[in-house]
Amino acid sequence: MPRRPPAPPGPGPARKVPLRKLLRAASVACGVQFGWALQLSLLTPYVQELGIPHAFASLVWLCGPLSGLLVQPLVGHLSDRIAPAASPLGRRRPFIAAGAASIAAAVLTVGFSADLGRLFGDPITPGSTRFGAIIVYLVGFWLLDVGNNATQGPCRAFLADLTENDPRRTRIANAYFSLFMALGNILGYATGAYSGWYKIFPFTVTPSCSISCANLKSAFLLDIIILVITTCITVASVQEPQSFGSDEADHPSNEQEAFLWELFGSFRYFTLPIWMVLIVTALTWIGWFPFILFDTDWMGREIYRGSPDDPSMTQSYHDGVRMGSFGLMLNSVLLGFTSVVLEKLCRKWGAGLVWGVSNILMALCFVAMLVITYVAKNMDYPPSGVPPTGIIIASLVVFTILGVPLAITYSIPYAMAASRVENLGLGQGLAMGILNLAIVIPQVIVSLGSGPWDQLFGGGNAPAFAVAAAASFIGGLVAILGLPRARIASSRRRGHR
Repeated sequence: MPRRPPAPPGPGPARKVPLRKLLRAASVACGVQFGWALQLSLLTPYVQELGIPHAFASLVWLCGPLSGLLVQPLVGHLSDRIAPAASPLGRRRPFIAAGAASIAAAVLTVGFSADLGRLFGDPITPGSTRFGAIIVYLVGFWLLDVGNNATQGPCRAFLADLTENDPRRTRIANAYFSLFMALGNILGYATGAYSGWYKIFPFTVTPSCSISCANLKSAFLLDIIILVITTCITVASVQEPQSFGSDEADHPSNEQEAFLWELFGSFRYFTLPIWMVLIVTALTWIGWFPFILFDTDWMGREIYRGSPDDPSMTQSYHDGVRMGSFGLMLNSVLLGFTSVVLEKLCRKWGAGLVWGVSNILMALCFVAMLVITYVAKNMDYPPSGVPPTGIIIASLVVFTILGVPLAITYSIPYAMAASRVENLGLGQGLAMGILNLAIVIPQVIVSLGSGPWDQLFGGGNAPAFAVAAAASFIGGLVAILGLPRARIASSRRRGHR
């Protein structure tokens, strides 16, 4: 008698992926975020060492949002369209592995940009603009952000696939992802705060690469090791489900539809709750991006009164950058703790309220940074030039507290988007790409405007932080009023059904 093929897949959809496997599936976030933390803490000072003025440093960061504008939606779209059986790794994990390989190639390019620029004829005179290194750096930086987008989008979609539209498990999975991002941040910022890595990799010091440059290069070599380990854990963690419910059922007629048409055409199906998630996400990232751009630069300039352009003030500037990296490491510790308790907070108060309150807390922190800037500017420093202890402690406290809203930004928007978009029959990859549009478009605006905006008020980072505080506060109010607690609670009850 012939065997019955439908029997094996029968119980499959009912079997939930264990939480421990979801934890392993999210681990690649640690490797990606390790490099991102190095990028945030060290690259803005580094580009100014290459000769890019402070007013134009934010324009360099346009590479990220411009690549993310199309790369993450496109990668998400492609991963939605691949049949799980078409690859031994399923439909998401090939993109995760390819994105991680791009990141590894990119950090090598960025780290060795000064050496490669020397091959193109760059001078090695301190303070000179090194155009060859800048070009190599920009290519590597663009590739780095392409790799980040190509990895994180499919990984978020991978987690959403594994949780099968269960709102509670989706929040837990994204909290795991946020937890690994916190771990990557801690490792990355701790690495950035230490100035002796070049001693472990002495070959990184070259005539065209100073000690600070060699330290950056060495840190990126460590990043590659962490990235390879975490990528292997994620790829080998769990088999992807063979059925994706509405993801495949609602789209067979659209298989050959043009990507951009489907991307922007999907907007007409969005309900008000989805638009509210996108609006709050955009306002949140208008708040975050000035801080991401200038956090350690703010510590080096406004708090330590240093400058990467003046040889007499360079040491003070780099001391401030390292202290800023230490503050971001403390930020990541609180980020990790918040990720652990986030699900309990959402069950008690509702995800919309938690998100809104966190944005208001973020706004208050940016206001505190403005106050610290004003006090430091009008305070007499000792002859050594070291900032008063109170100013340093206050700055570190603000950096640390910002870990709470950052954990929520890394988790709740993705969980809310995944559960709401799934009901429309859109693929999770495309959903993560659409949410990414609400992140990168504000980044483009901030990148284009923050430099001229700061110069309009005499330079420095305070004007950008003022915009960040206003956007965060407005985003918090919209989240509280536009994402009602009752709707979140009802979604949660459906998830437990």
